[in-house]
Amino acid sequence: MFTHDELEVYVLAQDFSDKIWFTVEQWPPFPKFGLGRQLTDSSDSISSNIAGSYGRYFFKENIKFCFYSRGSILETKNHLLKAAKRNLVDSVTYNELTHELKIVHRNLNGYIKFLRESDYNTNKKTNKPINE
Repeated sequence: MFTHDELEVYVLAQDFSDKIWFTVEQWPPFPKFGLGRQLTDSSDSISSNIAGSYGRYFFKENIKFCFYSRGSILETKNHLLKAAKRNLVDSVTYNELTHELKIVHRNLNGYIKFLRESDYNTNKKTNKPINE
């Protein structure tokens, strides 16, 4: 059986949030426990919502949680910009992390497109579940 651990977008999001964690871990206490906490929470939420979406019974529910994940991507992008403006990350690190975040975003959009097409091709009267 296929699990969420095997989804490329999930793996990318997990790796990204680990990089955020190790970046924030090096910050001084005040920003670490302020902006750093928000940044790690939002980046962790990306993969968490993908995992949560995979556990949903119907395509539409799965897509809904992917949209939550997409919101977390934009929230993370906002926190990264603040971190760069406050000199918590240098421009090289900022560019690397935002580039990786774009890749996660692109992959998530592809996954959402796949789910929408799968939902469209499913018999609407029975609304067959996914993950069988």
